[in-house]
Amino acid sequence: MEQFLAKAAEINDAVNGFVWVRVGLWLLIAVGIIMTAATGFFQVGHFGYWIKHTIGSIFKKHVIGHTREKGAISPFQALCTALAATIGTGNIAGVAGAIAIGGAGAVFWMWIAAFFGMMTNYAENVLGIYFRRRNEKGEWSGGAMYYLADGLGGYKNMKTVGKVLAVMFAIFAILASFGIGNMGQTNKIVANIAAAFPIEALSSRVLYGDITLYALVIGIVLMILAGLIILGGLKRIAAFAEKIVPFMVILFVAGSLIIIGVNGSQILPAFGSIFRTAFRPVAAAGGTIGYLISVVVTQGFKRGVFSNEAGLGSSVMVHSNSNVSEPVTQGIWGIFEVFADTIVVCTMTALVILTSGVYDLSTGLLAEGTTDATLVATAFNRVFPWFNFGQRFVAVAMFLFAFTTVLGWSHYGSKAVEYLFGVKGVRVYRVIFVLMIVAGGMMSSSLAWDISDTFNGLMMIPNLIGVVSLMPLVRRITKNYKDRRMHGKNIKAVLSYDAGIQKEAEAKVKEGAM
Repeated sequence: MEQFLAKAAEINDAVNGFVWVRVGLWLLIAVGIIMTAATGFFQVGHFGYWIKHTIGSIFKKHVIGHTREKGAISPFQALCTALAATIGTGNIAGVAGAIAIGGAGAVFWMWIAAFFGMMTNYAENVLGIYFRRRNEKGEWSGGAMYYLADGLGGYKNMKTVGKVLAVMFAIFAILASFGIGNMGQTNKIVANIAAAFPIEALSSRVLYGDITLYALVIGIVLMILAGLIILGGLKRIAAFAEKIVPFMVILFVAGSLIIIGVNGSQILPAFGSIFRTAFRPVAAAGGTIGYLISVVVTQGFKRGVFSNEAGLGSSVMVHSNSNVSEPVTQGIWGIFEVFADTIVVCTMTALVILTSGVYDLSTGLLAEGTTDATLVATAFNRVFPWFNFGQRFVAVAMFLFAFTTVLGWSHYGSKAVEYLFGVKGVRVYRVIFVLMIVAGGMMSSSLAWDISDTFNGLMMIPNLIGVVSLMPLVRRITKNYKDRRMHGKNIKAVLSYDAGIQKEAEAKVKEGAM
């Protein structure tokens, strides 16, 4: 087993370096810039509009009301399911890892990735709604597979290219669902629960290497809990997500604000360190300034994407199940998704670390006895030391974040399987996915995390090719929406590539549906 894992790590490192350092990062930021420019900096120029029509409208019936439409969910359920998948270990362990490796400056590059990622996510969801169709069960199916095959493939002499990229994306999405969406999340849950709530009788029984009986038991419990929800399909996942996601976000943000408030005198120095070391990294580990800057930027972008998933083409697979008619309506929920995930939650985590003294702002060194895996828990424990409350709070937050991510990603993998093998293959996939939860809890932490990074990159490349190639269409749909909804022009709505769905959506728009 150890030889197999060592070989897997070696192969993964080679692929990861190529996908992320040589191709992925530059493509990611380029597409974000292109989509931001193509939409006229929509995330800034229409900030008030998309805030009003997302978080500002969550108490309106058309946003939170459940739909009877088969296989469809409300816009709020779609957001919560997408956030369930994106707000995971990346928001705690990912931010801590970025700071531990790249320094405080990595947070700045996470923000940059999120700023441009808002419009990448917007474009993905606009295309997802525009190119979606109903499957043989009458349920909505959408995602990068469809806008690659029908969008990019619709260009002259590009049919085969579009189809090949669609198949590649679906394969990588399935693999990623077992990495970022399963093994990486489960692994962190097991590690944090075992550390925060030790049971000597179980943790002292070693099965192999450093894997204990406790890890196996936790993995089995997680598998059973997840199975009860996942095997019930999207409606059950969405119903669970809309209840637990707002609670877990508010809980973590409130806890973080307490820590930051107690350490209030360090807030300005923390922000100063973020901006200063983004371009002049602290050379705690040695190395040339060029090398250090590349590490900071790479860590910021990688962990930013791992956190909010903008550019992966993942969350579009659940946003496409929304009962909205307007592609732009779901697109602005995509903007809010990235904003909530990175600008809000990740920033809270970063400030908890940078204001609490567990990271030295001057030297870039971690406090003695801490690692990237324990930074956040140690910071909480310094304010809430009684009965190890801080570490246990973080363990519970990590459990909620990671567990909901597993649920969300099970849907993404299901849609990728459906594209390749039809709806009959989905139940088989879900069973395998649930069983793999146990395996994730018994892998080495570093390998599970590295594999997740690699699959993210492999999935991202065909998706971004599709998004940037369809930039003119996204711009046209956005302009059409703004002309009709913001400027009151009486023109034909651009809602779907399919004439039948276009007609159905037009009828809903005339009735006042978004």
